[in-house]
Amino acid sequence: MLIVLKLLGSIALLIYGMKVMSEALQKMAGPQLRHLLGAMTTNRFSGVMTGALVTVAVQSSAATTVMTVSFVNAALLTLTQAISIIMGANIGTTMSAWIMSAGFSFNVANLVWPAFLVGIVLIQLGKHRYIGDFLFGLSFLLFALGMLRQTGTEMDLASKPEVVAFFESFHTNYGTVLLFLLIGTVLTAMVQSSAALMAITMVLCSTGAISIYQGIALVMGENIGTTLTANLAAMSANVQARRTALAHLVFNVFGVIWVLILFFPFVRLICHVVGVDPTADGIDRVRLNFVLAAFHTGFNVINTALLIGFVPQIEKLVCRLIQPKKAEEDDEFRLQYIRGGLMKTPEISLLQAQKEIAIFGIRMQRMFGMVRDLYTLEDENEYQKLFERIRKYEDISDRMENEIGRYIGLVGDAHLSDESKEKIRSMLRQIGELESIGDSCYNLARILRRKRDNKVVFTEDQEEGVAGMMSLVDQSLTRMNTLLDGHREDYDISFSEEIESRINSLRNALKQQNIDNLDKRAYGYDSGTVYMDLVNEFEKTGDYVINVAEARLGVARNGIRFRGIQIDTDARTVTVDGEPVSFGRSEYEMLKLFLENLGRAFSHEELLAQIWPGDVTAGEHTVDACVTRICKRIGPYAPHLVSRAGFGYCFEE
Repeated sequence: MLIVLKLLGSIALLIYGMKVMSEALQKMAGPQLRHLLGAMTTNRFSGVMTGALVTVAVQSSAATTVMTVSFVNAALLTLTQAISIIMGANIGTTMSAWIMSAGFSFNVANLVWPAFLVGIVLIQLGKHRYIGDFLFGLSFLLFALGMLRQTGTEMDLASKPEVVAFFESFHTNYGTVLLFLLIGTVLTAMVQSSAALMAITMVLCSTGAISIYQGIALVMGENIGTTLTANLAAMSANVQARRTALAHLVFNVFGVIWVLILFFPFVRLICHVVGVDPTADGIDRVRLNFVLAAFHTGFNVINTALLIGFVPQIEKLVCRLIQPKKAEEDDEFRLQYIRGGLMKTPEISLLQAQKEIAIFGIRMQRMFGMVRDLYTLEDENEYQKLFERIRKYEDISDRMENEIGRYIGLVGDAHLSDESKEKIRSMLRQIGELESIGDSCYNLARILRRKRDNKVVFTEDQEEGVAGMMSLVDQSLTRMNTLLDGHREDYDISFSEEIESRINSLRNALKQQNIDNLDKRAYGYDSGTVYMDLVNEFEKTGDYVINVAEARLGVARNGIRFRGIQIDTDARTVTVDGEPVSFGRSEYEMLKLFLENLGRAFSHEELLAQIWPGDVTAGEHTVDACVTRICKRIGPYAPHLVSRAGFGYCFEE
């Protein structure tokens, strides 16, 4: 019983060591993975090479295939590219078998403690944490291999007649081969680790419990069972991702079929190449592990060579087997790229989240388009249907913010690089501003509903003003979505800032025009109120749009922005609607304090303590006078700075 526990513990330690190594390498290479997979998959052959190199690097074909499925799901790779990468991953994963066979043949125990010591030191220092994690995992891997080698010797299964008799009852024929193939498939699918089954197979072969033919049949089953990982990852993904996972299964099943046809001659050929005669007396059975590793490599290399020219046909087959469902109603809420779980590599999870944010942006521009249609719609039934659709989109925007935010929050629980932490902060700000665009669009729809219910009719000048604001906001949304769609490097935010400045200038001009028209009684007060409510809400929408762009680009991080008010905290300057405004020290500090704490009420005593600390001559009148000066300087935004009777002041959104 003890030796069985020792065997299982060694295998568990082996799996854990490989997992730690793989995750450490993925984190080190995370930011470069997308570039590597994109740049090196220009054709099928480079795709195979890429898949092999990435798998050798991260020591996990499961990681590579799941990453590939994820990239297809996020539209970063085509199905053709993905199939070739998976072919390469099958070749790259054979490196693990060679490492294990070497571990059974040589004493690697002396390498364990140096790797463990250096790894712990690097982890504690923190500067090269990922290298430390890798060495930490490597030490467990080497220790596990040493334990497996020792356990196999202690088990000495070849000297146990009952064990030998049990396995000899399986005659060397196709029936036995198929049985062991099935066992290998089921066990690998259950434990989801081909490395664990490979280790068990090597222990059984090296101790004489099973023949090399039975061992190779188990390895063939492992090749089929391991495809379950990618298929499980793709279950909640889109059609292309599910096709990618199915292509992996088709590829491996085809390989198993042709090997079964040529099974015995092919195994004898592999044994001859390795220089091992499995039927000879007194053979060093540990060398059979090299036969298993050689078979694993030969199987995948030859299978890839046979099928590399048939990638288009494999693509057609999986496309025929997995048909897309009928197009779902666009108004129904569903995330497209992050419906599955988190990826092991946080950087890839963030790529998926950014894709969802791009979809979020497209939905918000579509929602704004509905508002434009609502403005001109005459039929009451159609009007009500469109209004309800806008209401539904507002609910969708809330849910998208919550779902994407929750996903990003889970990514944030992982150990992240500073760059990834900055991306998370940026994304959280983006989705918050996008949700505000949805709220603003719904507010516009409600204002238009009020206009219709009260039978307010706009003059020609008012119609032109509304049309001008709508056009500018739509231009701003188009620019925003260009940026969110991935064109970050070529994006010039000055164009978006220019549109935002034009929105603010037009809002100010229309406000003054509205005052003049009301004085001249060009239209009634109700019309003027609805008109300015629309204009002001359009301006708010424009503010939210520019905020999304700034968050995506990571600009204005040293500044504070509230609608048309921009504070540059480095230069200590203030602009209002794009125009620089002179602020004294106390006015600047108080405005900065208010904008950093929107919605919070400050008492006179708090403001005195923070703006005029130690100044015994300052009093409530000093605070009131400073607030009055701020209100004059911020012009149209003065109504947001409100007095709390008998308490102090608050800057409200």
